[in-house]
Amino acid sequence: MWASGATVGPVTFEAPLREMTAQELLLYRNEPYRQELIDGRLHEMEPTGAEHGVVSKRICVLLDGHVQAHGLGETFVGDVGFHIASGPDTVRAPDVAFVSRERMEAIGLPTGFWPGPPDLAIEVVSPSDRHSEVVAKALQWLDAGALVVVIVEPRRRIVTVYRSRTDIRVLDTGDTLDLDDVVRGFAPHVAKLFA
Repeated sequence: MWASGATVGPVTFEAPLREMTAQELLLYRNEPYRQELIDGRLHEMEPTGAEHGVVSKRICVLLDGHVQAHGLGETFVGDVGFHIASGPDTVRAPDVAFVSRERMEAIGLPTGFWPGPPDLAIEVVSPSDRHSEVVAKALQWLDAGALVVVIVEPRRRIVTVYRSRTDIRVLDTGDTLDLDDVVRGFAPHVAKLFA
C-alpha cells in the first residue's frame, strides 16, 4: 500500500512511438488506441477493460451529478486531453476530470485540448498499469498545477488522494472521499465508486 507522506522520484515510461507536438496529436488518430503526449513523444495505450469502464462511468456520474446540481463547473470523462506542458509538449488524459466554473468562464470551452491541468484529475487503475507509471502520472498532474489527484484501484478497492508530493492519503471502502476543498460539497463514500 502506498504510504501516507511518501515522496516518489522520477520514473521512466515505455518507449515512445514518435515525436510530435500537441497540435499534431490533436489531428492524429490511431484507433483503437488512446494517445497521450509525454515530453513531445507519442505514447499509446490499449483500450481499457469493462471493470475500468464501469468504475470510470460510476465516478463520472457521481461527480457530474453533484457539479451540475450546484453549478460548480464541468466534468470531463475519457479521452479529453489536457495540454500541461510546452516545449516539448505534454498532453495527458485523465479518466475523469473537473474544471471549476471560474476557470471555465475565464477560458471558455476550447475545441482542442484544455490549456492546462484540471482542478481535479481522477485516474482508474487497470490490471496492466504499472504502479510506478500511475504514481508518476499523479505527480505530473500535481506538478502541472492540479489541486488534487485521485487514483482509484478497483481490484484493491482503495483510493489514493494526492494533494502534494508529501500529502498522500490511502482510503478504503469504509472511508469518505472528501474533495470539498476542490469540488464544494463533494464527499462520497469510497464504496460508492466501485462496481
